[in-house]
Amino acid sequence: MGSTASTLSKIPDVETLMQETGFTPAHMVRLYDRFKALDKERKGHLCPQDFGAIKELAENPIGDRIVGAFFSQGQETLDFHSFVRILAHFRPVDKDRPRDPNVPEPINSRSNKLKFAFQLYDQDKDGKISRAELLQIIWQVLRAMLEMQVTEEQLESIADRTIQEADLDRDEAISFDEFRKSLEKVNIDHKMSIRFLR
Repeated sequence: MGSTASTLSKIPDVETLMQETGFTPAHMVRLYDRFKALDKERKGHLCPQDFGAIKELAENPIGDRIVGAFFSQGQETLDFHSFVRILAHFRPVDKDRPRDPNVPEPINSRSNKLKFAFQLYDQDKDGKISRAELLQIIWQVLRAMLEMQVTEEQLESIADRTIQEADLDRDEAISFDEFRKSLEKVNIDHKMSIRFLR
């Protein structure tokens, strides 16, 4: 317990950060240690290339998109507080949390998890997943999963079917609302979780 308190005392405004993200003191210590391990040059911040040390991201076909989601447009570095806020999206939803309309929706709410996932697809940040964006991610994932070439026709067929099923307003793109609707029955907590936080 002494080392937990010692580590927590090194994190500025840790109480507010824990309240905002829902992380426990033990989680904060693990996240702080992980941040320091990724920050090999002890700069106090991370760059996209620092995430290369995470094996699971290196092996993930969309690992570059996941890393990119940590950095907002034009942002080149990530401090510890931002790192923790992003990772809070991967905490399980607290189903027992009372809903208070005066309190902002928690970072790990279903809606915020879906917004985070949506941005992995919406690479040009225009609020829609275009056919081209969908084709690109399908190609990345299928190539990695199948370890073989997928024909252009097969990719286009998958993208067209996906858009056809999700595109309710028939504008040939998937908006966030359409994305959310298409994933209504998906267990987002299961899909968006980090093992070491359980």
